[in-house]
Amino acid sequence: MNKTWSAWSYLWKSVDIRRMLLMTIGLLVIYRLAANVPTPGIDANALKQIQQQLAASGGNFFSFLDLLSGGTVSRFSLLSMGVYPYITAQIIIQLLVPIIPALQKQMDKDPKETRKLMEKWTIYLTVPMAALSAIGQINIFNSLVPGTTVLDFGITADKILPSMTALLSMIAGTLFAIWLGELISEKGLKGQGLSLIIFAGIVARMPANLANIMADQNNRWIMLFLMIVIIVLTIFAIVYVQGGQRRVVVLYPGRMIGGKMSMAVKTTMPLNVNMAGMIPLIFASAILQFPAILSSYFIRNTNVSVAAFAQGVQSTFSSNSTIYWVLYFFMVVVFTFFYTDVLFSQQNYGEELKKAGAQVPGFTRGEPTQKYLTKVQRRITLPGALFLGLVAILPFVLSLFLKVIGIGSGATSAGLFLVSSSGLLIVVGVVRDIYLSLNSEVKEHTNGVVKLIR
Repeated sequence: MNKTWSAWSYLWKSVDIRRMLLMTIGLLVIYRLAANVPTPGIDANALKQIQQQLAASGGNFFSFLDLLSGGTVSRFSLLSMGVYPYITAQIIIQLLVPIIPALQKQMDKDPKETRKLMEKWTIYLTVPMAALSAIGQINIFNSLVPGTTVLDFGITADKILPSMTALLSMIAGTLFAIWLGELISEKGLKGQGLSLIIFAGIVARMPANLANIMADQNNRWIMLFLMIVIIVLTIFAIVYVQGGQRRVVVLYPGRMIGGKMSMAVKTTMPLNVNMAGMIPLIFASAILQFPAILSSYFIRNTNVSVAAFAQGVQSTFSSNSTIYWVLYFFMVVVFTFFYTDVLFSQQNYGEELKKAGAQVPGFTRGEPTQKYLTKVQRRITLPGALFLGLVAILPFVLSLFLKVIGIGSGATSAGLFLVSSSGLLIVVGVVRDIYLSLNSEVKEHTNGVVKLIR
């Protein structure tokens, strides 16, 4: 116990680590304060009606983003899009590497410079992605409640100025959130900036979700018990699956030391069950939301048939539709395989092992080794992909279960189970990364003498 306390107390005693932690906390406070600033030109009364509509229906993709953004979506904050346009742009740029031969060749030749180029183009792509997301969000909010307009968006003479002000403000809010994330990665917890921005949104939203559960006078204690049970089981499943690895035996050749040849070193290379993390859920959700965003442009069309078709598309791609959840599960599983393949091919373990003179027993160095490792990675990705798919549709499955037993409203169950599945997947992952980061900092400052106790 004393060793544990001594290890954790060192985090505050160390001037460098204390400064790093205070910088991280300070930047997160700034982010949460900025998250309460509304987008200019928003009709507060219309927004209130829309918030009531979202609360009553349990929401769809916007409820998912509202959870991850800490309520900024439903408040139509400047930061309502968070860092998600950047994440989407980052995924698109990464997926372009295997598609464009010249880019793949450049990656193999000079990975460091290629990654710098990719980071630059990710920022360039973030701006139009943020603009499209902002316009889509405005259109969908305007179509949620008939006769209610949260922002009179258009390009006519009387609308262009407030429309452009709102659009540019939302884009600036996204870039501001990205900048804060980069500052955290640089000045605070190293490499944890964007993850902590999302993490802060989830944690900030949890008290409101708990209040919604406790507001249900008839079933609040049952819902609270279910929440605790499901959170514990989900955390156990996340830790178990996310920590799953397949260790491949690798042999490193002996070296000449003092005129004598040392023995060959036998070690293992871990391959993770889930290399993709939370990315497949976010990207699959964004793709499934695209038809709803596109249909929002036509939902108020003067042609009745066109408007009815657009309304049908929106209904199909909402959380109340079984088709939506079936497609969601399928796309998460498929994209997990695809994204893992892209990441694995970029790392090119076969070539890296060849450069180090290492060998997987039974396989020739280079391309044959890479093919074998790819085959192994795809095989162990299957349970990880199915797990992510189940995490994605858990709110739908459990909401059906609540309807069958006759407890909990749609809004209560949606808020509860989104936190305990998708949200917790991020929370557990970020907490684990923070622990590893702090442990690394402590070891670095004490030359490995002190380490955090699990």
